[in-house]
Amino acid sequence: MKLYFNIEYHTKPGEKLELIIDEKDSAARSYMMFHTENGLWKCEVDFFSKSIAYKYQLKDEKGNILREEFVMHHLGFPHNYKEFLIFDEWNSKNFPENYLNNKILRNKLSQLVPRKLSVLKKHTHLFRIEVTVYNSNWEIVLVGNTPSLGNWSYDNSIHLSQTDFGIWEASVDIQEIQLIQYKYAIFDRTKGKIIDIESGENRSTIPNPQKDVLQIVADHYFRFKSYQMYHDAGVAVPVFSLRTENGFGVGEFFDLKKLADWSNEASLGIIQILPINDTTANYSWTDSYPYAAVSVYALHPQYISIENLDFNLPKELVEEYQAEKTELNSLDLIDYEKMISAKWKYIKVVFTTEKEKIYKDRNFKKFIKDNEEWLLPYSAFCVLRDKYKTPNFNEWKTHKKYIAGKISPFFAVKNKDYDASMLHAWVQFQLHKQLKDAVEYVHSLGISLKGDLPIGIYRYSVEAWTEPDLFGMDFQAGAPPDQFTEIGQNWEFPTYNWEAMKADNYRWWKNRFKALEQYFDAMRIDHILGFFRIWRMPISATQGILGYFYPAVPIVLDEFKARHIPFDFERYCKPFINDEILEKFFGEEIFKALEFIHKNSDGTYQFKEEFNTQRKIANYFKNKPEDISEKLISLCANVLFLAEEKNGETVYHPRFNVFKTESYQYLSDWERKSIYELYQDYFFKRQDCLWKEKAMEKLPVILNATDMLICGEDLGMVPDCVPEVMDELAIIALKVQRMPSGNIPFYNPKNAGYMNVVTASSHDSSTLRQWWKENTDFTQTYFNQQLNQHGKAPNDLEPYLAEIILKQHLYNDAMLAIFPIQDFFAIDENLVNSKVDNERINNPAVFPHYWRYRMHLNLEKLTENLEFNQKISNWINDSGRK
Repeated sequence: MKLYFNIEYHTKPGEKLELIIDEKDSAARSYMMFHTENGLWKCEVDFFSKSIAYKYQLKDEKGNILREEFVMHHLGFPHNYKEFLIFDEWNSKNFPENYLNNKILRNKLSQLVPRKLSVLKKHTHLFRIEVTVYNSNWEIVLVGNTPSLGNWSYDNSIHLSQTDFGIWEASVDIQEIQLIQYKYAIFDRTKGKIIDIESGENRSTIPNPQKDVLQIVADHYFRFKSYQMYHDAGVAVPVFSLRTENGFGVGEFFDLKKLADWSNEASLGIIQILPINDTTANYSWTDSYPYAAVSVYALHPQYISIENLDFNLPKELVEEYQAEKTELNSLDLIDYEKMISAKWKYIKVVFTTEKEKIYKDRNFKKFIKDNEEWLLPYSAFCVLRDKYKTPNFNEWKTHKKYIAGKISPFFAVKNKDYDASMLHAWVQFQLHKQLKDAVEYVHSLGISLKGDLPIGIYRYSVEAWTEPDLFGMDFQAGAPPDQFTEIGQNWEFPTYNWEAMKADNYRWWKNRFKALEQYFDAMRIDHILGFFRIWRMPISATQGILGYFYPAVPIVLDEFKARHIPFDFERYCKPFINDEILEKFFGEEIFKALEFIHKNSDGTYQFKEEFNTQRKIANYFKNKPEDISEKLISLCANVLFLAEEKNGETVYHPRFNVFKTESYQYLSDWERKSIYELYQDYFFKRQDCLWKEKAMEKLPVILNATDMLICGEDLGMVPDCVPEVMDELAIIALKVQRMPSGNIPFYNPKNAGYMNVVTASSHDSSTLRQWWKENTDFTQTYFNQQLNQHGKAPNDLEPYLAEIILKQHLYNDAMLAIFPIQDFFAIDENLVNSKVDNERINNPAVFPHYWRYRMHLNLEKLTENLEFNQKISNWINDSGRK
């Protein structure tokens, strides 16, 4: 079978196009293409299969890949032809047919029945376009300039068949010998007519006079109008925050069904939740932090429903259980420790009572077999964590170092830890069943589920134990200072060893996405900037302010010389302390500080060796009254540059906001000017190309492993390359009105493009009602300029104002408008929480934070509130988001 590939692509001198054909059972085959004229590249291939998958890539004269397609082309060939003339277009990841071909739309359009295409021997052309049509009453038709294509008559259009999800095809006999011009259009079956035609210039192809050759016109990028695209509105609420009449003091997976019932009444099409992985490290309230999972696969036992286990509680415990449940469910906020302790008590009783039946359960056995790769290490980790009372495997008496052969006996029947291991495996089996059941119900209502993927892993997690080589265990990840905190954030997570992950083609990430895809249709990637660069600190630091970007183009000694900066390691990289600085930091408590520092011969001071890092100071004060510890830790950060050992050489990074340090103020004017210029170059110029290269190295490979719609949390200090890469890879960006990028007070959601999620608040921010009272000057500006209201702003956020804010976010071009459930309550004075400060989920400036927010209303009552639900439904339908 002969395939003649043609693609128009304009290159620079020395550049060449290459065709890569995917071979299922062997290495991909490559074919160099040759240039003919007017940017047309050709290639002839002998191929013997009914279908083909391939892509194009651009190379320079040295063979380096300059650009490549991240989405494969797929073609099928009718049996009655042996030769095919293929006209292609470059297939970009950010074409609608690619980013809309995701789990959300596949679930919503699950009733699709593909139609078989009939290709006759007399046909000359097969027109094929990839386009995801969201409205099930629409189909794609073709109109063109030849009699065979109806002479542009809408009444004589050619109807295409949807042969697979998002694939529309029609084979036509075109005998006219002239340039063929055509366009695709949308035909509404209910109206029996074309309702719109794609915008832009006409498409064109050439006639095909060869009788035994079928010309395949493989088109891309149907030019939709905005209103013809998929738009949706949703609610964001952590699972743990859900409140139901029959709850156990915390939201459970089964409660997602009731949340879906309410969402359905309000015409909300998507539910967004926070991470749901197991964070059990110490069984204390600090485990409430959902971004510090001890396993990226295991689900959190707090979400298990005792009443929906495969086996019932023993009758003698039912009364006690009901009493405990009633007490916990009456609380305004989650009592994490009481709740998790009670759940484990009842889980263990059921497991112990029904152990023989559980071990014989075929479905449980299958679950273990299917998930053994992560389930065995996780179960063993839990057993060892509980045995040694710590998740820190470095402090365990046995199995400090993970050796697979020594861990496998944990699942052996005769092993002393067998029952304990099976308990954790069975809990995961029950959680999986309950979540899958809830997801199926959510999908049955046409509602999608959006999850949340933390950027980091917990330092004492299963993954850190089993695969430490994949992580930078000597470092900590965090974020530079921002509007939440002046000292930056230290998440205490290890960083990623991207080189090690690249070596096996990012297997770890692909497996992680595959696991999440079991449950979710869309995924929010927390801090997507971490795929470009991460803010990392040495273990010796406790504050994010002592971090630097990694990877980065650092400063080397020659740069200091070139700028005539008199670099001195002791002066630039150690805390600068003199009498004036001591007075400023400690005031009348200077005598206390002198215990930790000693005086140099030049009148300056330095920390004693046993206190010369933030970590040493923090450890010293761990079990003592804090006293001056915070001041000492801040003084420790009074440096100009941070040193890093790299390939046997010491390189340097400017400390964030170096020009605000006390150390900087004691430099000469010209020294300050030179360091400031170097700082600006480091942070805002030299890194962009490196960060783009690193992101494009890993993100396409990782994201191609999933069918979920991918959204990126791109807030904070965002480099210029981030929006470029997100656009190229069709990653949906986040727009939070009060966290704008650029030098503007507020982001106007009316300016949102299609590839955005717009929202008024996030789980890291205060709610709208709280924010309204935080800064009255800011609120006044917002009231007058953003909400277009006159006069003085009211003291509290009135429901009519909350309504304006939500509507601003609904009536725009953004693909998704998703609101925290607390902001929905703000539109109705009868539904607002009288304890407004109970509504906050997290405060990033406080670490560790107690994540304990609960809805103050039962979901059952909310679903019955017809007036409230109808109001939201009307807005959503009227804004075209339904």
